[in-house]
Amino acid sequence: MDLTHAVLSFAVLGALLTITPGLDTALVLRSAVTMGRGAAFATALGVNTGALVWGAAAAVGVSALLTASTTAYTVLRVAGAAYMLFLGVRMMWSALKKNGQAVELAEPAAPTWWSTFGRGLLTNLLNPKVGAFYLAVLPQFIPADSSPLGVGLLLALVHDLEALVWFSLLIFGAQAARGLLARRSVRRSVDAGTGAVLIGFGLRLGLSSR
Repeated sequence: MDLTHAVLSFAVLGALLTITPGLDTALVLRSAVTMGRGAAFATALGVNTGALVWGAAAAVGVSALLTASTTAYTVLRVAGAAYMLFLGVRMMWSALKKNGQAVELAEPAAPTWWSTFGRGLLTNLLNPKVGAFYLAVLPQFIPADSSPLGVGLLLALVHDLEALVWFSLLIFGAQAARGLLARRSVRRSVDAGTGAVLIGFGLRLGLSSR
């Protein structure tokens, strides 16, 4: 397999994975609905940066530690599960508040670019299954006579670009429907739905052995 064939083949797989509904899509869509375009793009860039870090780690073999060391995998798995459960409970609490009178435990009034970027980044980095995916998939698309780090970063970047296109469609779509999405009932439903997704992912990650 030459480099061109490897990139095109991986791009097809990456595109299919990108449009499959999951945690990253839920986070970005939730940011677009509840915080606006800027926060949504910051979340998307955080997610993509995390994916790029995992791709680089897998390319140089660092992610192999997750499959070789039970302790390392367990520590990262528990930390990731706890973080997802924490975010999920906060969002569910925000959705269940009545008329905004309950004690605020969810979003700050004016989320910063860095806070939303950090949320996307941490959610991705603390999910060891992302690292395991890259470790399992990337080596199959790296030609034997190529630099593992260079090609690994290239493939991760291709996946990032596909994700950015997908996230952009979601964000601009949410902005186009901002009249409907601005309603408090819709925003609360989005918070509840995203919170449930996060809690579900957190529980599944925390209870899984691998």
